[in-house]
Amino acid sequence: MSDDNNPFDDMVNAAQKMAQALNPSLASLSSKEFEAFIPQMPKELMELTFGNASNKDGLSAKSRLLLTLAGLTMQGVQAEAPLRLTVRSLLEAGAQKQEIKEAIAMMSVFAGVPAMTRAMEVAQQVLEPKPEAGETT
Repeated sequence: MSDDNNPFDDMVNAAQKMAQALNPSLASLSSKEFEAFIPQMPKELMELTFGNASNKDGLSAKSRLLLTLAGLTMQGVQAEAPLRLTVRSLLEAGAQKQEIKEAIAMMSVFAGVPAMTRAMEVAQQVLEPKPEAGETT
């Protein structure tokens, strides 16, 4: 991992290399396109990465993802895509919308209201999506 990139950028770069190996036309996949390509982590990968697959007595995937959400909020939402991915993954892991909102709200004490507000705005994009222009509900 380079000092210039955040871990999400490194993950996107690794995914781009893998995608290019599988299909050369995917070589120019941007982080926004990557988010659309993989909107949430598959449950099996989530459990392997964030679950207790390697530590049976450890935190659940949901607990680990709530901690990840808190950390992303504390950073002031430097990148929106990882926060949206985490919220989608939390829903897949069984978290309730209120739990997600409460985890973000708690960070106002540590990260400040502006960071909490920005994280809540980004999370709302996943929790309460608005139809695209021209779409009907």
